[in-house]
Amino acid sequence: MDKILKEHFDRFMKKGELPPELQSLQGYKLFDDEELLKVWRNNFKGISYTEEKTGIVLHGAIDNILVKGKKLVVLDYKTRGFPLKEDTPEHYQAQMNLYNFLLRKNAYETEDYTYLLFYHPNKVLETGEIIFNTDIVKMKTNAKDGEKVFIEAIKILKGEEPESTEECKWCIWRGDNEK
Repeated sequence: MDKILKEHFDRFMKKGELPPELQSLQGYKLFDDEELLKVWRNNFKGISYTEEKTGIVLHGAIDNILVKGKKLVVLDYKTRGFPLKEDTPEHYQAQMNLYNFLLRKNAYETEDYTYLLFYHPNKVLETGEIIFNTDIVKMKTNAKDGEKVFIEAIKILKGEEPESTEECKWCIWRGDNEK
């Protein structure tokens, strides 16, 4: 699905248009630097930042970028087997914060939000074609929170064990919070 969606969006980008799924968004265009987008989408390259003190590299492979004026806005595709739940977007908060962090560390101006574009099946036609519903969700982001996640990950990689808390679902699996 990921490859098909990127090809779909690229056809519209080459025409200088937004696809039907994004027609409700005014004042945006698709990022049109095809070579840079190819790198940023690559799971082994992506958009990267190297932390100076440790040399640890963070990279993320984005799906797409919208442009609003001089600012970039991450557009991330999500496919699911069922409609959104109320809390669905919040599961992607850290990912979206990190993408904005990465873009800013690479000297790009970004808006303080991203868009998640969810695709989920609606029905199957007699011909076997599947019709998808789409939901676009505008999500506030905070690049500083993305940086905090990266710094905490570096600490863990360096052997600093994070504090155990009762709220942490992972600590329970580790046995630190047995009830």
